[in-house]
Amino acid sequence: MKRVATEVIVVGSGIAGLSYALDASEFASVVVVTKKRRADSNTNYAQGGIAAVIDGSDSPDLHARDTLVAGAGLCHRLAVYDLVREGPARVRALREWGVQFTQSNGRPSLGREGGHSRRRILHAGDLTGQEIERALLHALAERQNVQLLEDHVAIDLRIGLEPATERRRCTGLIALDHVNNEIVEIDAGAVFLATGGFGQVYLHTTNPDIATGDGLAMAYRAGAVLANLEFVQFHPTALHPAGDRAFLISEAVRGEGAILRRPDGEPLMEGVHALGSLAPRDIVARKIDLVLKETGAPHVWLDLSPIPGPVLEERFPGIVGECRRRGFTLPGDALPVVPAAHYACGGIQTDGMARTSIPGLFAAGEVACTGVHGANRLASNSLLEAVVYSHRAARRLAAELADAAAARAGTTHVDRPNAIRPDGSAVEPEDGTGTDGRDALRHLMWNEVGIVRSAARMRGAAAALVDLHARATAAVRQSLNLDTIEFLNLVHTATLIVACAERRRESRGLHYTIDYPYRNNERFLRDTIVAGREPEEA
Repeated sequence: MKRVATEVIVVGSGIAGLSYALDASEFASVVVVTKKRRADSNTNYAQGGIAAVIDGSDSPDLHARDTLVAGAGLCHRLAVYDLVREGPARVRALREWGVQFTQSNGRPSLGREGGHSRRRILHAGDLTGQEIERALLHALAERQNVQLLEDHVAIDLRIGLEPATERRRCTGLIALDHVNNEIVEIDAGAVFLATGGFGQVYLHTTNPDIATGDGLAMAYRAGAVLANLEFVQFHPTALHPAGDRAFLISEAVRGEGAILRRPDGEPLMEGVHALGSLAPRDIVARKIDLVLKETGAPHVWLDLSPIPGPVLEERFPGIVGECRRRGFTLPGDALPVVPAAHYACGGIQTDGMARTSIPGLFAAGEVACTGVHGANRLASNSLLEAVVYSHRAARRLAAELADAAAARAGTTHVDRPNAIRPDGSAVEPEDGTGTDGRDALRHLMWNEVGIVRSAARMRGAAAALVDLHARATAAVRQSLNLDTIEFLNLVHTATLIVACAERRRESRGLHYTIDYPYRNNERFLRDTIVAGREPEEA
Protein backbone atom coordinates (compact mmCIF):
# COMPACT_ATOMS: atom_id res chain seq x y z
CA MET A 1 0.00 0.00 0.00
CA LYS A 2 1.36 3.38 -1.04
CA ARG A 3 1.07 6.22 1.51
CA VAL A 4 0.75 9.92 0.76
CA ALA A 5 0.48 12.82 3.22
CA THR A 6 -0.92 16.26 2.46
CA GLU A 7 -2.88 19.00 4.19
CA VAL A 8 -5.95 18.90 1.95
CA ILE A 9 -7.51 16.24 -0.27
CA VAL A 10 -9.91 17.25 -3.03
CA VAL A 11 -11.94 14.45 -4.62
CA GLY A 12 -13.18 15.46 -8.06
CA SER A 13 -12.00 17.79 -10.81
CA GLY A 14 -15.11 19.75 -11.78
CA ILE A 15 -15.77 23.41 -10.99
CA ALA A 16 -16.29 22.77 -7.26
CA GLY A 17 -13.10 20.76 -6.79
CA LEU A 18 -10.86 22.90 -8.98
CA SER A 19 -12.02 26.25 -7.62
CA TYR A 20 -11.61 24.97 -4.06
CA ALA A 21 -8.14 23.64 -4.88
CA LEU A 22 -7.16 27.04 -6.27
CA ASP A 23 -8.38 28.83 -3.14
CA ALA A 24 -6.94 26.24 -0.72
CA SER A 25 -3.53 26.16 -2.41
CA GLU A 26 -2.97 29.76 -1.37
CA PHE A 27 -1.96 28.47 2.07
CA ALA A 28 -1.99 24.65 2.07
CA SER A 29 -0.66 21.64 0.16
CA VAL A 30 -3.37 19.99 -1.92
CA VAL A 31 -3.82 16.57 -3.53
CA VAL A 32 -6.59 16.37 -6.14
CA VAL A 33 -7.92 12.83 -6.69
CA THR A 34 -9.86 12.23 -9.90
CA LYS A 35 -10.88 8.80 -11.08
CA LYS A 36 -10.36 9.36 -14.78
CA ARG A 37 -8.66 12.21 -16.59
CA ARG A 38 -8.62 15.72 -15.19
CA ALA A 39 -11.24 17.11 -17.61
CA ASP A 40 -13.78 14.30 -17.03
CA SER A 41 -16.59 15.92 -15.03
CA ASN A 42 -20.20 17.03 -15.23
CA THR A 43 -18.88 20.59 -15.41
CA ASN A 44 -17.28 19.84 -18.75
CA TYR A 45 -20.70 19.01 -20.23
CA ALA A 46 -22.53 22.07 -18.90
CA GLN A 47 -23.92 23.95 -21.89
CA GLY A 48 -26.16 26.70 -20.55
CA GLY A 49 -23.99 28.75 -18.24
CA ILE A 50 -23.75 30.27 -14.79
CA ALA A 51 -26.43 32.51 -13.30
CA ALA A 52 -25.36 35.73 -11.58
CA VAL A 53 -26.60 39.27 -11.15
CA ILE A 54 -24.35 41.57 -13.16
CA ASP A 55 -26.89 43.68 -15.07
CA GLY A 56 -28.41 46.89 -13.72
CA SER A 57 -31.95 45.76 -14.53
CA ASP A 58 -31.50 42.73 -12.28
CA SER A 59 -31.02 42.38 -8.52
CA PRO A 60 -30.05 39.74 -5.92
CA ASP A 61 -33.61 39.90 -4.58
CA LEU A 62 -35.04 38.98 -7.99
CA HIS A 63 -32.54 36.14 -8.38
CA ALA A 64 -33.43 34.92 -4.89
CA ARG A 65 -37.15 35.12 -5.62
CA ASP A 66 -36.79 33.03 -8.79
CA THR A 67 -34.71 30.46 -6.90
CA LEU A 68 -37.21 30.23 -4.04
CA VAL A 69 -40.15 29.81 -6.42
CA ALA A 70 -38.40 27.00 -8.30
CA GLY A 71 -37.48 25.29 -5.01
CA ALA A 72 -41.16 24.70 -4.12
CA GLY A 73 -40.90 25.81 -0.50
CA LEU A 74 -37.84 23.79 0.54
CA CYS A 75 -35.00 26.21 -0.22
CA HIS A 76 -33.05 27.44 2.79
CA ARG A 77 -33.49 31.20 2.52
CA LEU A 78 -30.15 32.05 4.12
CA ALA A 79 -28.30 29.73 1.73
CA VAL A 80 -30.11 31.25 -1.24
CA TYR A 81 -29.24 34.80 -0.22
CA ASP A 82 -25.61 33.81 0.38
CA LEU A 83 -25.61 32.44 -3.16
CA VAL A 84 -27.08 35.43 -4.95
CA ARG A 85 -25.16 38.06 -2.99
CA GLU A 86 -21.75 36.38 -3.30
CA GLY A 87 -22.30 35.11 -6.84
CA PRO A 88 -21.09 38.19 -8.72
CA ALA A 89 -17.76 38.19 -6.84
CA ARG A 90 -17.22 34.51 -7.64
CA VAL A 91 -17.93 35.16 -11.32
CA ARG A 92 -15.29 37.88 -11.23
CA ALA A 93 -12.90 35.32 -9.71
CA LEU A 94 -13.63 32.92 -12.56
CA ARG A 95 -12.78 35.66 -15.04
CA GLU A 96 -9.56 36.41 -13.15
CA TRP A 97 -8.67 32.71 -13.40
CA GLY A 98 -9.02 33.02 -17.16
CA VAL A 99 -12.60 32.03 -18.01
CA GLN A 100 -13.65 33.77 -21.23
CA PHE A 101 -17.39 34.39 -21.24
CA THR A 102 -19.09 35.41 -24.48
CA GLN A 103 -19.18 39.19 -24.93
CA SER A 104 -21.65 41.50 -26.67
CA ASN A 105 -20.69 45.14 -27.23
CA GLY A 106 -17.89 44.83 -24.70
CA ARG A 107 -20.08 43.35 -21.96
CA PRO A 108 -20.94 39.76 -21.04
CA SER A 109 -23.74 38.40 -23.20
CA LEU A 110 -26.57 37.30 -20.93
CA GLY A 111 -28.99 34.46 -21.70
CA ARG A 112 -32.26 33.47 -20.08
CA GLU A 113 -33.44 30.02 -19.03
CA GLY A 114 -36.50 28.43 -17.48
CA GLY A 115 -37.72 29.98 -14.23
CA HIS A 116 -35.58 33.14 -14.55
CA SER A 117 -37.38 36.48 -14.67
CA ARG A 118 -34.33 38.27 -16.13
CA ARG A 119 -31.46 37.58 -18.49
CA ARG A 120 -28.64 36.65 -16.08
CA ILE A 121 -26.94 33.58 -17.58
CA LEU A 122 -23.28 34.14 -18.43
CA HIS A 123 -22.08 31.67 -21.00
CA ALA A 124 -19.29 30.75 -23.38
CA GLY A 125 -21.44 29.96 -26.38
CA ASP A 126 -23.03 26.64 -25.47
CA LEU A 127 -19.72 25.20 -24.21
CA THR A 128 -19.59 27.05 -20.90
CA GLY A 129 -18.55 24.09 -18.79
CA GLN A 130 -15.76 23.19 -21.16
CA GLU A 131 -14.40 26.74 -21.02
CA ILE A 132 -14.56 26.85 -17.20
CA GLU A 133 -12.80 23.50 -16.96
CA ARG A 134 -10.07 24.64 -19.35
CA ALA A 135 -9.37 27.86 -17.49
CA LEU A 136 -9.36 26.33 -14.00
CA LEU A 137 -7.06 23.48 -15.02
CA HIS A 138 -4.68 25.96 -16.61
CA ALA A 139 -4.65 28.11 -13.47
CA LEU A 140 -4.13 25.06 -11.27
CA ALA A 141 -1.16 23.87 -13.33
CA GLU A 142 0.72 26.98 -12.23
CA ARG A 143 0.38 26.10 -8.53
CA GLN A 144 3.48 24.36 -7.16
CA ASN A 145 1.82 22.87 -4.07
CA VAL A 146 -0.96 21.00 -5.91
CA GLN A 147 -0.57 17.35 -6.89
CA LEU A 148 -3.08 15.88 -9.33
CA LEU A 149 -3.68 12.13 -9.11
CA GLU A 150 -5.50 11.04 -12.26
CA ASP A 151 -6.94 7.54 -12.71
CA HIS A 152 -7.36 7.23 -8.92
CA VAL A 153 -10.81 6.22 -7.69
CA ALA A 154 -11.60 6.97 -4.06
CA ILE A 155 -12.68 3.79 -2.28
CA ASP A 156 -13.63 5.09 1.16
CA LEU A 157 -12.97 7.79 3.69
CA ARG A 158 -10.59 7.25 6.58
CA ILE A 159 -12.43 7.88 9.84
CA GLY A 160 -10.66 8.28 13.16
CA LEU A 161 -11.86 8.53 16.76
CA GLU A 162 -10.46 11.48 18.69
CA PRO A 163 -8.89 10.25 21.96
CA ALA A 164 -10.53 12.71 24.36
CA THR A 165 -14.05 12.88 22.98
CA GLU A 166 -14.45 9.67 20.93
CA ARG A 167 -15.76 12.01 18.23
CA ARG A 168 -15.48 10.74 14.66
CA ARG A 169 -13.22 12.76 12.36
CA CYS A 170 -12.30 12.36 8.69
CA THR A 171 -8.51 12.01 8.39
CA GLY A 172 -8.06 11.11 4.73
CA LEU A 173 -9.12 8.43 2.30
CA ILE A 174 -8.21 5.16 0.63
CA ALA A 175 -7.96 5.23 -3.17
CA LEU A 176 -7.20 2.80 -5.95
CA ASP A 177 -4.83 3.65 -8.78
CA HIS A 178 -6.91 1.64 -11.23
CA VAL A 179 -4.31 1.78 -14.00
CA ASN A 180 -1.45 0.36 -11.92
CA ASN A 181 -3.77 -1.62 -9.58
CA GLU A 182 -2.24 -0.07 -6.47
CA ILE A 183 -3.96 0.92 -3.21
CA VAL A 184 -3.07 4.43 -2.04
CA GLU A 185 -3.71 5.67 1.49
CA ILE A 186 -3.78 9.48 1.75
CA ASP A 187 -3.64 11.29 5.10
CA ALA A 188 -4.90 14.87 5.37
CA GLY A 189 -6.26 17.45 7.78
CA ALA A 190 -9.31 18.10 5.58
CA VAL A 191 -11.12 16.21 2.83
CA PHE A 192 -13.25 18.08 0.30
CA LEU A 193 -15.75 16.00 -1.68
CA ALA A 194 -16.59 17.41 -5.11
CA THR A 195 -17.49 14.17 -6.87
CA GLY A 196 -20.55 15.46 -8.70
CA GLY A 197 -23.83 13.64 -9.17
CA PHE A 198 -25.26 10.21 -9.82
CA GLY A 199 -26.93 10.34 -13.22
CA GLN A 200 -25.63 6.86 -14.08
CA VAL A 201 -28.16 5.44 -11.59
CA TYR A 202 -30.69 5.97 -14.40
CA LEU A 203 -31.00 4.36 -17.81
CA HIS A 204 -31.10 7.69 -19.68
CA THR A 205 -28.93 10.52 -18.42
CA THR A 206 -27.11 13.61 -19.66
CA ASN A 207 -24.25 12.81 -17.25
CA PRO A 208 -20.91 11.27 -18.28
CA ASP A 209 -20.08 7.73 -17.21
CA ILE A 210 -18.12 8.95 -14.16
CA ALA A 211 -21.33 10.18 -12.43
CA THR A 212 -21.83 7.13 -10.21
CA GLY A 213 -22.58 8.73 -6.82
CA ASP A 214 -19.15 7.98 -5.37
CA GLY A 215 -19.02 10.85 -2.88
CA LEU A 216 -22.54 10.18 -1.62
CA ALA A 217 -21.86 6.50 -1.14
CA MET A 218 -18.56 7.09 0.68
CA ALA A 219 -20.13 9.67 2.99
CA TYR A 220 -23.04 7.30 3.64
CA ARG A 221 -20.71 4.46 4.60
CA ALA A 222 -18.73 6.82 6.85
CA GLY A 223 -21.88 7.77 8.78
CA ALA A 224 -22.56 11.26 7.38
CA VAL A 225 -26.02 12.85 7.21
CA LEU A 226 -27.60 13.15 3.76
CA ALA A 227 -30.74 14.96 2.63
CA ASN A 228 -33.36 15.30 -0.13
CA LEU A 229 -32.14 12.59 -2.48
CA GLU A 230 -35.67 12.05 -3.79
CA PHE A 231 -35.36 15.27 -5.79
CA VAL A 232 -33.79 14.17 -9.09
CA GLN A 233 -34.04 16.65 -11.94
CA PHE A 234 -34.89 15.16 -15.32
CA HIS A 235 -33.90 17.55 -18.07
CA PRO A 236 -36.87 17.73 -20.44
CA THR A 237 -34.94 18.14 -23.69
CA ALA A 238 -32.40 15.45 -24.44
CA LEU A 239 -32.02 14.59 -28.11
CA HIS A 240 -33.88 11.39 -29.04
CA PRO A 241 -32.76 8.62 -29.07
CA ALA A 242 -31.09 9.22 -25.71
CA GLY A 243 -28.58 6.35 -25.63
CA ASP A 244 -26.19 5.72 -22.74
CA ARG A 245 -25.36 9.42 -22.34
CA ALA A 246 -28.02 11.64 -23.79
CA PHE A 247 -27.01 14.74 -25.73
CA LEU A 248 -28.53 17.72 -23.98
CA ILE A 249 -30.36 20.47 -25.84
CA SER A 250 -29.76 23.36 -23.48
CA GLU A 251 -32.67 25.17 -21.87
CA ALA A 252 -31.09 28.34 -23.20
CA VAL A 253 -32.40 27.31 -26.63
CA ARG A 254 -35.93 27.77 -25.28
CA GLY A 255 -34.73 30.97 -23.64
CA GLU A 256 -34.00 32.28 -27.13
CA GLY A 257 -37.50 31.40 -28.34
CA ALA A 258 -37.68 27.68 -29.22
CA ILE A 259 -41.09 26.09 -28.57
CA LEU A 260 -41.92 22.62 -27.33
CA ARG A 261 -44.58 20.89 -29.43
CA ARG A 262 -46.65 17.74 -29.01
CA PRO A 263 -46.11 14.82 -31.42
CA ASP A 264 -48.90 16.28 -33.61
CA GLY A 265 -47.20 19.69 -33.72
CA GLU A 266 -49.48 21.56 -31.31
CA PRO A 267 -47.80 23.66 -28.56
CA LEU A 268 -47.01 21.39 -25.62
CA MET A 269 -47.05 23.84 -22.71
CA GLU A 270 -49.89 26.13 -23.78
CA GLY A 271 -52.33 26.42 -20.88
CA VAL A 272 -50.05 24.37 -18.60
CA HIS A 273 -47.87 27.13 -17.17
CA ALA A 274 -47.64 30.92 -17.52
CA LEU A 275 -44.03 30.65 -18.73
CA GLY A 276 -44.98 28.19 -21.47
CA SER A 277 -41.93 26.32 -22.79
CA LEU A 278 -39.77 28.10 -20.18
CA ALA A 279 -41.69 26.64 -17.25
CA PRO A 280 -39.58 24.97 -14.50
CA ARG A 281 -38.01 21.71 -15.59
CA ASP A 282 -40.05 19.42 -13.33
CA ILE A 283 -43.31 20.70 -14.81
CA VAL A 284 -42.05 20.40 -18.39
CA ALA A 285 -40.57 16.92 -17.86
CA ARG A 286 -43.77 15.57 -16.28
CA LYS A 287 -45.87 17.01 -19.09
CA ILE A 288 -43.66 15.39 -21.71
CA ASP A 289 -43.77 12.09 -19.80
CA LEU A 290 -47.58 12.27 -19.67
CA VAL A 291 -47.93 13.09 -23.37
CA LEU A 292 -45.61 10.26 -24.39
CA LYS A 293 -47.57 7.78 -22.27
CA GLU A 294 -50.91 9.05 -23.61
CA THR A 295 -49.88 9.01 -27.26
CA GLY A 296 -47.35 6.18 -27.33
CA ALA A 297 -45.05 8.50 -29.28
CA PRO A 298 -41.30 8.06 -28.73
CA HIS A 299 -40.63 11.80 -28.40
CA VAL A 300 -41.99 15.33 -28.60
CA TRP A 301 -40.61 18.13 -30.75
CA LEU A 302 -38.48 21.17 -30.05
CA ASP A 303 -39.28 23.77 -32.71
CA LEU A 304 -36.25 26.03 -33.30
CA SER A 305 -37.83 28.07 -36.11
CA PRO A 306 -38.50 31.17 -33.92
CA ILE A 307 -34.71 31.60 -33.51
CA PRO A 308 -33.07 33.43 -36.44
CA GLY A 309 -30.48 31.29 -38.19
CA PRO A 310 -27.49 33.57 -37.45
CA VAL A 311 -28.45 33.72 -33.75
CA LEU A 312 -28.74 29.93 -33.61
CA GLU A 313 -25.32 29.48 -35.23
CA GLU A 314 -23.57 32.05 -33.04
CA ARG A 315 -25.21 31.25 -29.72
CA PHE A 316 -25.28 27.44 -29.95
CA PRO A 317 -22.36 26.23 -32.08
CA GLY A 318 -21.90 23.03 -30.09
CA ILE A 319 -25.55 22.01 -30.33
CA VAL A 320 -25.79 22.92 -34.02
CA GLY A 321 -22.61 21.00 -34.81
CA GLU A 322 -23.67 17.85 -32.92
CA CYS A 323 -27.17 17.87 -34.42
CA ARG A 324 -25.72 18.21 -37.91
CA ARG A 325 -23.37 15.31 -37.20
CA ARG A 326 -26.47 13.28 -36.31
CA GLY A 327 -28.14 14.11 -39.61
CA PHE A 328 -30.40 17.05 -38.71
CA THR A 329 -30.59 20.19 -40.86
CA LEU A 330 -30.20 23.34 -38.79
CA PRO A 331 -31.69 25.85 -39.21
CA GLY A 332 -34.72 23.98 -40.47
CA ASP A 333 -35.56 20.76 -38.66
CA ALA A 334 -37.46 20.50 -35.42
CA LEU A 335 -35.58 18.29 -32.97
CA PRO A 336 -37.01 15.12 -31.35
CA VAL A 337 -36.53 15.35 -27.58
CA VAL A 338 -37.21 13.27 -24.45
CA PRO A 339 -36.44 13.73 -20.72
CA ALA A 340 -33.24 12.33 -19.20
CA ALA A 341 -31.83 12.27 -15.65
CA HIS A 342 -29.76 15.40 -15.27
CA TYR A 343 -29.12 16.80 -11.78
CA ALA A 344 -29.40 15.79 -8.12
CA CYS A 345 -30.82 18.48 -5.82
CA GLY A 346 -30.08 16.50 -2.68
CA GLY A 347 -26.79 15.20 -1.35
CA ILE A 348 -24.51 15.23 1.67
CA GLN A 349 -26.01 17.74 4.08
CA THR A 350 -23.73 20.74 4.62
CA ASP A 351 -23.85 24.00 6.54
CA GLY A 352 -23.12 27.49 5.25
CA MET A 353 -19.37 26.79 5.20
CA ALA A 354 -19.72 23.48 3.32
CA ARG A 355 -19.08 21.42 6.47
CA THR A 356 -20.69 17.99 6.72
CA SER A 357 -21.78 16.25 9.91
CA ILE A 358 -18.31 14.64 10.15
CA PRO A 359 -15.51 17.00 11.30
CA GLY A 360 -12.78 17.30 8.71
CA LEU A 361 -15.13 16.44 5.83
CA PHE A 362 -16.42 19.15 3.49
CA ALA A 363 -18.55 18.91 0.36
CA ALA A 364 -19.73 21.24 -2.40
CA GLY A 365 -21.18 21.09 -5.87
CA GLU A 366 -23.72 18.49 -6.92
CA VAL A 367 -22.64 16.00 -4.25
CA ALA A 368 -23.73 18.42 -1.49
CA CYS A 369 -27.11 19.55 -0.20
CA THR A 370 -26.61 23.20 0.79
CA GLY A 371 -30.32 24.01 0.84
CA VAL A 372 -30.06 26.28 -2.20
CA HIS A 373 -32.09 24.14 -4.60
CA GLY A 374 -34.89 22.91 -2.35
CA ALA A 375 -37.19 20.58 -4.29
CA ASN A 376 -36.10 21.78 -7.74
CA ARG A 377 -33.00 23.52 -9.09
CA LEU A 378 -33.33 26.81 -10.92
CA ALA A 379 -31.45 26.52 -14.22
CA SER A 380 -27.75 27.52 -14.16
CA ASN A 381 -27.65 27.93 -10.38
CA SER A 382 -25.55 24.76 -10.11
CA LEU A 383 -22.23 26.16 -11.35
CA LEU A 384 -22.75 29.25 -9.19
CA GLU A 385 -23.53 27.17 -6.10
CA ALA A 386 -20.39 25.11 -6.67
CA VAL A 387 -18.04 28.08 -6.83
CA VAL A 388 -19.73 30.05 -3.99
CA TYR A 389 -19.69 27.18 -1.49
CA SER A 390 -16.24 25.99 -2.51
CA HIS A 391 -14.96 29.47 -1.69
CA ARG A 392 -16.84 29.45 1.62
CA ALA A 393 -15.24 26.10 2.51
CA ALA A 394 -11.79 27.50 1.71
CA ARG A 395 -12.43 30.43 4.06
CA ARG A 396 -12.90 27.88 6.86
CA LEU A 397 -9.81 25.82 5.95
CA ALA A 398 -7.17 27.46 8.15
CA ALA A 399 -9.26 26.93 11.28
CA GLU A 400 -10.09 23.38 10.20
CA LEU A 401 -6.43 22.46 9.72
CA ALA A 402 -5.63 23.83 13.17
CA ASP A 403 -8.45 21.74 14.68
CA ALA A 404 -7.25 18.67 12.82
CA ALA A 405 -3.67 19.09 13.98
CA ALA A 406 -4.80 19.37 17.61
CA ALA A 407 -7.01 16.30 17.31
CA ARG A 408 -4.69 13.97 15.41
CA ALA A 409 -2.39 12.99 18.27
CA GLY A 410 -3.61 9.67 19.59
CA THR A 411 -6.46 9.34 17.08
CA THR A 412 -7.39 5.71 16.44
CA HIS A 413 -8.90 4.60 13.16
CA VAL A 414 -12.01 2.53 12.64
CA ASP A 415 -12.07 -0.09 9.92
CA ARG A 416 -13.45 0.64 6.51
CA PRO A 417 -16.69 -1.14 5.52
CA ASN A 418 -16.35 -4.87 5.05
CA ALA A 419 -17.76 -4.60 1.54
CA ILE A 420 -14.71 -2.83 0.17
CA ARG A 421 -11.83 -4.54 1.96
CA PRO A 422 -9.44 -5.77 -0.71
CA ASP A 423 -8.61 -8.96 1.21
CA GLY A 424 -11.91 -10.80 0.63
CA SER A 425 -10.74 -12.85 -2.32
CA ALA A 426 -12.38 -16.01 -1.01
CA VAL A 427 -15.87 -14.56 -1.57
CA GLU A 428 -17.25 -15.81 -4.86
CA PRO A 429 -19.20 -13.30 -6.99
CA GLU A 430 -22.71 -14.13 -8.06
CA ASP A 431 -23.65 -14.29 -11.72
CA GLY A 432 -24.48 -10.96 -13.27
CA THR A 433 -22.20 -8.66 -11.31
CA GLY A 434 -20.36 -5.87 -13.08
CA THR A 435 -21.94 -4.74 -16.34
CA ASP A 436 -25.06 -6.91 -16.05
CA GLY A 437 -25.68 -5.72 -12.51
CA ARG A 438 -25.27 -2.07 -13.47
CA ASP A 439 -27.68 -2.43 -16.40
CA ALA A 440 -30.25 -4.12 -14.14
CA LEU A 441 -29.94 -1.28 -11.63
CA ARG A 442 -30.36 1.46 -14.25
CA HIS A 443 -33.44 -0.16 -15.78
CA LEU A 444 -34.91 -0.67 -12.31
CA MET A 445 -34.49 2.96 -11.28
CA TRP A 446 -35.70 4.34 -14.64
CA ASN A 447 -38.87 2.22 -14.61
CA GLU A 448 -39.72 2.26 -10.90
CA VAL A 449 -38.28 5.48 -9.40
CA GLY A 450 -38.27 7.84 -12.36
CA ILE A 451 -40.22 10.97 -13.32
CA VAL A 452 -43.57 9.66 -12.00
CA ARG A 453 -43.53 7.35 -8.99
CA SER A 454 -45.88 5.21 -6.91
CA ALA A 455 -45.66 3.57 -3.50
CA ALA A 456 -45.96 0.08 -4.99
CA ARG A 457 -43.21 0.65 -7.53
CA MET A 458 -40.88 2.08 -4.90
CA ARG A 459 -41.47 -0.89 -2.60
CA GLY A 460 -40.59 -3.19 -5.46
CA ALA A 461 -37.44 -1.20 -6.17
CA ALA A 462 -36.38 -1.37 -2.51
CA ALA A 463 -36.76 -5.15 -2.50
CA ALA A 464 -34.81 -5.53 -5.74
CA LEU A 465 -32.01 -3.33 -4.38
CA VAL A 466 -31.42 -5.77 -1.51
CA ASP A 467 -30.45 -8.44 -4.05
CA LEU A 468 -28.39 -5.97 -6.07
CA HIS A 469 -26.52 -4.93 -2.92
CA ALA A 470 -25.58 -8.56 -2.27
CA ARG A 471 -24.31 -8.86 -5.84
CA ALA A 472 -22.33 -5.61 -5.63
CA THR A 473 -20.78 -6.57 -2.29
CA ALA A 474 -19.74 -9.96 -3.61
CA ALA A 475 -18.28 -8.41 -6.75
CA VAL A 476 -16.15 -5.84 -4.94
CA ARG A 477 -14.83 -8.43 -2.47
CA GLN A 478 -13.87 -10.73 -5.29
CA SER A 479 -12.16 -8.10 -7.42
CA LEU A 480 -11.51 -4.56 -6.24
CA ASN A 481 -11.49 -2.51 -9.45
CA LEU A 482 -13.09 0.61 -10.93
CA ASP A 483 -16.17 -1.23 -12.23
CA THR A 484 -16.97 -3.04 -9.00
CA ILE A 485 -16.38 0.05 -6.84
CA GLU A 486 -18.71 2.08 -9.06
CA PHE A 487 -21.34 -0.67 -9.04
CA LEU A 488 -21.38 -0.73 -5.22
CA ASN A 489 -21.59 3.07 -5.11
CA LEU A 490 -24.48 3.08 -7.57
CA VAL A 491 -26.39 0.55 -5.48
CA HIS A 492 -25.85 2.51 -2.26
CA THR A 493 -26.91 5.73 -3.99
CA ALA A 494 -30.02 4.13 -5.48
CA THR A 495 -30.93 2.76 -2.05
CA LEU A 496 -30.71 6.26 -0.59
CA ILE A 497 -32.85 7.73 -3.39
CA VAL A 498 -35.58 5.15 -2.76
CA ALA A 499 -35.40 5.60 1.02
CA CYS A 500 -35.90 9.36 0.70
CA ALA A 501 -38.63 9.01 -1.93
CA GLU A 502 -40.62 6.56 0.21
CA ARG A 503 -40.50 8.92 3.18
CA ARG A 504 -41.90 11.90 1.27
CA ARG A 505 -45.60 11.08 1.06
CA GLU A 506 -46.55 14.07 -1.04
CA SER A 507 -45.70 15.50 -4.45
CA ARG A 508 -43.38 18.50 -4.46
CA GLY A 509 -40.96 19.85 -7.02
CA LEU A 510 -39.07 17.01 -8.67
CA HIS A 511 -40.72 14.29 -6.59
CA TYR A 512 -44.11 13.28 -7.98
CA THR A 513 -46.04 10.23 -6.78
CA ILE A 514 -49.49 9.22 -7.97
CA ASP A 515 -50.43 8.06 -4.45
CA TYR A 516 -49.92 11.54 -2.98
CA PRO A 517 -50.35 13.97 -5.91
CA TYR A 518 -50.48 17.17 -3.86
CA ARG A 519 -48.20 19.10 -1.52
CA ASN A 520 -48.61 18.57 2.21
CA ASN A 521 -47.09 21.58 3.95
CA GLU A 522 -48.26 20.44 7.37
CA ARG A 523 -46.10 17.32 7.37
CA PHE A 524 -43.48 17.69 4.64
CA LEU A 525 -42.35 21.30 4.50
CA ARG A 526 -38.94 20.05 5.61
CA ASP A 527 -35.87 18.26 4.35
CA THR A 528 -35.82 14.48 4.11
CA ILE A 529 -32.92 13.43 6.31
CA VAL A 530 -31.07 10.09 6.08
CA ALA A 531 -28.33 9.25 8.56
CA GLY A 532 -25.43 7.36 7.04
CA ARG A 533 -24.50 3.87 8.15
CA GLU A 534 -21.72 3.22 10.59
CA PRO A 535 -18.82 1.45 8.82
CA GLU A 536 -19.38 -1.96 10.39
CA GLU A 537 -23.00 -1.90 9.17
CA ALA A 538 -22.29 -1.04 5.54
